[in-house]
Amino acid sequence: MCKELASLPACCLERVKELKAKLGSFWQKPNWNLSCCKIEKNKPTLEECFMWKESFEKLLSSKYGLYAFTAFLVSEFSEENIAFYFACEDYRSTKSSDKLPSKAQKIYDEFIGSDAPREINIDHETRDITKANMLAPSPSSFDMAQQKIYMLMAKDCYPRFLRSSTYRDQVHLAKLSSKAAKQPQQEKKV
Repeated sequence: MCKELASLPACCLERVKELKAKLGSFWQKPNWNLSCCKIEKNKPTLEECFMWKESFEKLLSSKYGLYAFTAFLVSEFSEENIAFYFACEDYRSTKSSDKLPSKAQKIYDEFIGSDAPREINIDHETRDITKANMLAPSPSSFDMAQQKIYMLMAKDCYPRFLRSSTYRDQVHLAKLSSKAAKQPQQEKKV
């Protein structure tokens, strides 16, 4: 296990693994996996950690930022939000229109339907519109629901993440790594 995640409860790490296993077909990012943090030299830099504070978009565009944010959502039992967001991204990028109906149904059943095991928190109107879109699935079928979830994460989850121990621990570890990297250089100058 990487040092960055050592402070997280074991149940959180197990849930990340379960999330990855359940949504393996949705993730189209080849580097989106738990092994990215196992390589010691591949840690987020201090600059990268500070970049996450600049905007939610910058956090999501960072491999390590996305990993840390997902771990935070797992710890808050709300990882369905990020899973739904990326399931929609994958769905929208589907090239074959023949695959849209089955993918749409899978996403609907997993996140939106009344008995969805990982039901997302959207209003009744958005749910009804999304359900109507299921009659003739198109690449934009989930756009409204995805936008609602994105805004929920940006306005609610993201600020909490920035105040969380998950984020503070990442920054602390990046500072330690930065200091450790500078020490050998300073010793060479002496």
